[in-house]
Amino acid sequence: MIIELLTTFDQRIAEYFNNWTVDGWPVGNLYLVLIAVMLALLLCGTVGFERELRGRSAGLRTHLLVGMGSCIVMIISIYGFPAGQTRDVARLAAQVVSGVGFLGAGTIIYRNAGIKGLTTAGTIWISMAIGLACGSMNFLLAILATTILMFVLIGLRGLEGRINKRRPTFVVQAPATIPILAQIMRVSDERNCNLTSIHSERFDKDGVEMMEIYFKINIVSKDSDAEVFLEALRARTDATTVQLLEHH
Repeated sequence: MIIELLTTFDQRIAEYFNNWTVDGWPVGNLYLVLIAVMLALLLCGTVGFERELRGRSAGLRTHLLVGMGSCIVMIISIYGFPAGQTRDVARLAAQVVSGVGFLGAGTIIYRNAGIKGLTTAGTIWISMAIGLACGSMNFLLAILATTILMFVLIGLRGLEGRINKRRPTFVVQAPATIPILAQIMRVSDERNCNLTSIHSERFDKDGVEMMEIYFKINIVSKDSDAEVFLEALRARTDATTVQLLEHH
């Protein structure tokens, strides 16, 4: 029902501009295309600006280019071929969906035993969808999608932060000859915390074989937090380095 209402409203806007002619020239169509491109720039720029403020690898310019490019491709699909030819309007749009997927994959990296950049990859993909919506003259749908997306990126960030405080990530380094994992598990039992997502790597440091362990903890007790667990690791283990990783 909502989608039908939005589509009907956008169709009336498109019909108004498409029927606007001056001396037989469809100038209204030109204005409609300009509105679509400018709206795509505005909406995708809003998303990109938020990513830029967060210091992400894909920021304002990337999201602007993805949104504008998707919008232009959609416009070409609709208006770029002679009316008498057989054409598939969705064909170029389908290629954009798969192509932008590869672009978003470039922002995803594996670091500190975790995957970073998934949110930015998602915003790039959604910017593509917003651009396609603008190019197909679904203006209200594009505005609604951008509004919801900004709520997810900004409004839910605080909730995610509170959840992550109960599931912090640590990295511990120690000589490979030390049973460091057993020591970590002993501290975890003492602090009533559950270890999850354990990942270990061996490396050489100045001729000494070292063990590096990444792990998360689920904090169950209200009397414990990440800083308390960090101090317990430093005091109760033989680790050379103990770090609490920041969440992004």
